[in-house]
Amino acid sequence: MGVSTSRREIGIAVVTVDFPPVNALPVTGWFALADAVRSAGRDPRVRCVVLAAQGRGFNAGVDIKEIQAEGASALIGANRGCFEAFAAVYECEVPVVAAVQGFCLGGGIGLAGNADAIVASEDAVFGLPELDRGALGAATHLARLVPPHLMRALYYTSRTATAAELHAHGSVWRVVPREELHGAALELATEIAAKDGELLRLAKAAINGIDPVDVRRSYRFEQGFTFEAHLSGVAGRVRDTFGKEGT
Repeated sequence: MGVSTSRREIGIAVVTVDFPPVNALPVTGWFALADAVRSAGRDPRVRCVVLAAQGRGFNAGVDIKEIQAEGASALIGANRGCFEAFAAVYECEVPVVAAVQGFCLGGGIGLAGNADAIVASEDAVFGLPELDRGALGAATHLARLVPPHLMRALYYTSRTATAAELHAHGSVWRVVPREELHGAALELATEIAAKDGELLRLAKAAINGIDPVDVRRSYRFEQGFTFEAHLSGVAGRVRDTFGKEGT
């Protein structure tokens, strides 16, 4: 359980998240993920990182139970941890390919939305159930996956979009059967890693430099409203309902 890194393919580091049962990460998990991605990107032998997960789904966001139990301190930790993990993916010195299976929710959108490319399984769904969980955030990253009005509708309703739908929008590179996901992600990563490593790093920096939205600043702005919801009491009220429903 936790975050692990393997380098079985030449030029490729695979960072794998495993927090049973649903990959809802505790505060320490977000920071561990950030450290692993940054470390992989700094390795001069690595030319592409694959971000993967074990279990039923790619990522279910933050650990709501931890926030319910510890209150503001856990919320601040989760905010900071998510900020660091999302930034680590975006700022990784080499391209990051996200291999997404099952559910990609909440913080999962922050990770996938900041990746350079996404390969998804046929059963993958993407969404932000934040309003159902007493939180806000990651609209910045959902906006990188779907058009603006669809992003708003998905955000307000907490509905999800399928991998096939995102493929139609051009944000998912390839959709494959679940059993082929790992191989398909490695196939794309291998094609990327075949390029000159130094030039790839320059290319990543150049592409980030021309992005129309500063994802770090945009997401940090969103997080301020998450904490405002907490201070006002509305976040706790909604989270308590979430817990009683057993979802």
